[in-house]
Amino acid sequence: MRYKVLLGIWLLTDLALFVGTYVLAYFVRVGWIFSSDFPFGSFLKVAMIVAPVWLTVLVLTRTFSLTRTQHSFRNGAYILYASLIGVAFFSLTYYFLFEMFFSRLLLVEAFFFNAAGTWIWHIVYDEVKRLLLRRSPPAFPTLIVGCTREARALIHDMNAHRNPLKPVAVLDGHRADEPLIEGVPVQGKLNKLEEVLEREHITHLIQASELEQSINLISACRLHGATYILLPSVLGVVEEEGTKRVTHLEGRPVTAVSGAGDLWTLFFQ
Repeated sequence: MRYKVLLGIWLLTDLALFVGTYVLAYFVRVGWIFSSDFPFGSFLKVAMIVAPVWLTVLVLTRTFSLTRTQHSFRNGAYILYASLIGVAFFSLTYYFLFEMFFSRLLLVEAFFFNAAGTWIWHIVYDEVKRLLLRRSPPAFPTLIVGCTREARALIHDMNAHRNPLKPVAVLDGHRADEPLIEGVPVQGKLNKLEEVLEREHITHLIQASELEQSINLISACRLHGATYILLPSVLGVVEEEGTKRVTHLEGRPVTAVSGAGDLWTLFFQ
């Protein structure tokens, strides 16, 4: 419920931000007046019509995904793409409604104001959202399966960057010697899986080892309505081995690891 409220606020503020940045571009270009040659009412009307289209593009690019890092360059590229679609739809809508336009420079300014404003706002809101989602009790308590080096590094990074998924328990096929891993309690072996899922109200399970237990873990997640996540290292897929990406083969999702990491492989294979 907490996340749904935060997400609803995020979507509404983004709609207001789109309209606000276009209004700012209008006054920067026209001057701080209401021009009779280029009516502000018509401009505002089109901005309000196009705002949901722009927001839909952001949703389709998974910009609001729970695990998306908002300050990453990839996310910035998605926002630039959505802003470009927004300004294109604005131009077409204004032309078809009023058969004229005032300034192409205004569109350029609106594009940059919208792209920059959206990215900055998303970075700020993402930090606030992460803080609120991790407050006790966490909105997304996460179970880590495995006491491997990758699991330790993952828990450290999740806590350091205040990831919305908060590790609250660790289970391992072979009982770990230490009671805590990066501050997260080790609560025993996998025979306590059902107990931990219920007691901690687990929403996400991340498998970092015990490949032979994958089917059991997936079944338990389905039974308790939790999201199952698998680290590529469990399958022997290591980042340093090459370019790793999720792609599709005849419509079926697959993980591809190529030996070369050049741009040709990344974009054309």
